[in-house]
Amino acid sequence: MLRQFLFKKIDNAQLIVFRVFYGLLVSAECYGAIATGWVRRTLIEPQFTFSFIGFEWLQPLPGNGMYIYFAIMGTLGILITLGYKYRFSAFAFAIMWAGVYLMQKTSYNNHYYLLMLLAFIMAFLPAAKDFSIDAKLNPKSRSHTMFNWIRWIIILQLFIVYTYASVAKLYGDWLDFSIIEILMKSKKDYFLIGEILQQKWVHKIVGVFGIVFDLLIVPALLWKPTRKVGFIFSIFFHLFNSIVFQIGIFPYLSLAFIVFFFEPKTIRNIFLRTKSIPSQNAQSPPKNQNLIIIVLGIYFIVQLVLPLRHHAFKDDVLWTEEGHRLSWRMMLRSRSGTIRYKVVNTQTDSITNIKLNDYLTKKQRRKVACYPDFIWQFAQHLKKEYAKNGEDIQVFVQNKVKVNKGKYHEFIDPKIDLASVPWKHFSHNEWIRPSQKE
Repeated sequence: MLRQFLFKKIDNAQLIVFRVFYGLLVSAECYGAIATGWVRRTLIEPQFTFSFIGFEWLQPLPGNGMYIYFAIMGTLGILITLGYKYRFSAFAFAIMWAGVYLMQKTSYNNHYYLLMLLAFIMAFLPAAKDFSIDAKLNPKSRSHTMFNWIRWIIILQLFIVYTYASVAKLYGDWLDFSIIEILMKSKKDYFLIGEILQQKWVHKIVGVFGIVFDLLIVPALLWKPTRKVGFIFSIFFHLFNSIVFQIGIFPYLSLAFIVFFFEPKTIRNIFLRTKSIPSQNAQSPPKNQNLIIIVLGIYFIVQLVLPLRHHAFKDDVLWTEEGHRLSWRMMLRSRSGTIRYKVVNTQTDSITNIKLNDYLTKKQRRKVACYPDFIWQFAQHLKKEYAKNGEDIQVFVQNKVKVNKGKYHEFIDPKIDLASVPWKHFSHNEWIRPSQKE
């Protein structure tokens, strides 16, 4: 039964059209990152880049190298759209995007993580079998069909993302709309809509709609009677996010995913201008069915478990941040903090108070003030910098943090030498102070 469902041959129009949208959007993201100054601010100007812990070796290219890096990624996006050397282009983009994702997290965004997953998924899919230069150059490779699992891997990934995003919103500060009020305060100066976004009734609509939309949109798009309504709501939801939160290509990528929910015949007629559905018998059953099922099973088990890992950590994830990333916990909290670093020379006992302005950009300073991994990483960076001059040091911090509308509380134990403690990936870091119940 499962094999029949997964390996049934279907029209590949959805995948072919999505490839075109996907390539155009990632190209726009990469060229846009150069044009808007994101590359300069995030990867060129900083003296020190906060990579994911364990990937410290992955650093931005020197000089203007990252401009070239992003230009190459943008060009790969064009090649993906055209379907030229597709497998190479898609894999090269996936690897390069993963590199950007892992080499910096000051501008972390859940959507960057989703794009990394999607990039590798697309690299494995036969998305250039039609309407591509590859198919034109090699007519024998042309196909109008694909296996059903290809469509469903995209749908299931989206279902996981949206469902976890909805469930994560079911907590006090979202349900009383206070976090939405905080998020909207920074939008007060927006032309025409700035004042409207400050209204309580708008906060309530955004709060309720955010939960309901994330929870129901995938089922609504799958069910034919509600598909068009779901599509209309999707347009409104994603355009609102694009205008208000300015999150790049991702609202439009989310709209592009919708091609997987409409009938292949409809997609083919609209975008490919071929009226007849091609024969479903052009593809022989794969010999590696068991391998495909095992790989898909492992992948989705990881995707289901990873967002739940914060429950295995001590204390509240909203306070500790442990297990927050890779969990589809989107726009759930606002953090702010104050911090002072004190360096103690172990040989002379001399004390130096660190001026963060000498090391970090404004955005990095905001992160260091209230995120534990940033705080720990900067302590490790100071240790390495002083070691270059033959100095052995201890690093202590005085740090207070508040979450959402809460009060400031001590976040890091000021008696712990952060230069000497290891980072724990899979258990609670005890030098993070317990959350205070208010």
